[in-house]
Amino acid sequence: MTRVLEAITVLSLEQATVLPFLTYRLACDGARVIRVENAQQPDPNRFVGRDVLGETGMRSYFLPNNCGKEAVTLNLGEAEGRQVLRELLQALRVDIFATNQRPRSYAKLGIDYATLRAVKPDLIWLGITGFGPDHDEAAYDPVLQARAGFMELTGEPDGPPMAFGLPMVDLGAAEHGYSAIMKALYHRAVAGAGARLDVSMLRSAVSWLVSPVLLSASLGERIARKGNTHQFFAPVAVFQTRDGYVYVAVGSDAQWAALTKLAAFAGLDRPEYAANAGRIAATSGLHQELGERFARLTTAEAQALLREAGVPVSRVNTLADVVADPLVAPRLVHVRDPRTGLTVVLPAPPVDDPPPLGFPPRLGEHNEKIYGGVLGYPPERLAELRERRII
Repeated sequence: MTRVLEAITVLSLEQATVLPFLTYRLACDGARVIRVENAQQPDPNRFVGRDVLGETGMRSYFLPNNCGKEAVTLNLGEAEGRQVLRELLQALRVDIFATNQRPRSYAKLGIDYATLRAVKPDLIWLGITGFGPDHDEAAYDPVLQARAGFMELTGEPDGPPMAFGLPMVDLGAAEHGYSAIMKALYHRAVAGAGARLDVSMLRSAVSWLVSPVLLSASLGERIARKGNTHQFFAPVAVFQTRDGYVYVAVGSDAQWAALTKLAAFAGLDRPEYAANAGRIAATSGLHQELGERFARLTTAEAQALLREAGVPVSRVNTLADVVADPLVAPRLVHVRDPRTGLTVVLPAPPVDDPPPLGFPPRLGEHNEKIYGGVLGYPPERLAELRERRII
């Protein structure tokens, strides 16, 4: 299953995070992914972060979402560049064309679905936009976190709205785009037809709000920030130990009863705490009492006690702790740059392991391989296209 998409070729006019992460996921499944950039205006992420390689356009922020890909440069603002794109679609037998350009650019760049479908009728075309293809408003992940209500649900009750620690709208839209592509590939295999897929990042984000929307819009309940606690279950919170922090999530009365039987938590098996509703009503006092008891334990002691009792608990890990976790470390993916020897480490995909991945490509690194080897352009033609800024 690690090479299930090995016969699939993806041509992606991509930048930033949302689409590069999606195509990285496809590369992890064995697809051939070729990213397309304008040589004069490449992906801005190439120039963000630390200069770890001492090379222009290969800074650290660009690396994580671009392993396993090839890269060509192409100026789609020129008619000849658009013609080259159409040649690529045919010569590479492209299965999926993807873009996260703003919709106003589709026709101008010759990447609209109708134009490309005329070249390859069974093409799966994917466009990721902030608000859908009929809305050209610019959007970045934190702006969408704000608009989709994520920030209203994140942070302390008496504090300001906060953005999540990861670009969850980017990552979520990428995963939703990934699943849409899987459905389209299945449909093409069954019916022989291509598809146009439009992923709105806002719609993607709002689709996760099943519980908050139903409870607030249908039942009039107020859903707001709860910090590290939970609106419907208690105790659910972070507690400080003698040497760190643990997160405890009691999800049933049976788990609470098991916790109160532990000697370290003696005195908490009171009638008012026996049912979840009572614990919710007395959350502040309950957390104070629990906090006093956790403060006497080390993190390791707290984890051992609660795990033995069947109560969900975890140390609050640093990223260094995460990569050292025995359930994570054996499946980390190591990708080495043959030019410099630098090796980068990535988490494994959620299911299966990826095939060997190449290092993120330099800008236009595969121009000769693809334009020369696939399209058959001789060296003088490549030099001419380069001189005229077509590639």
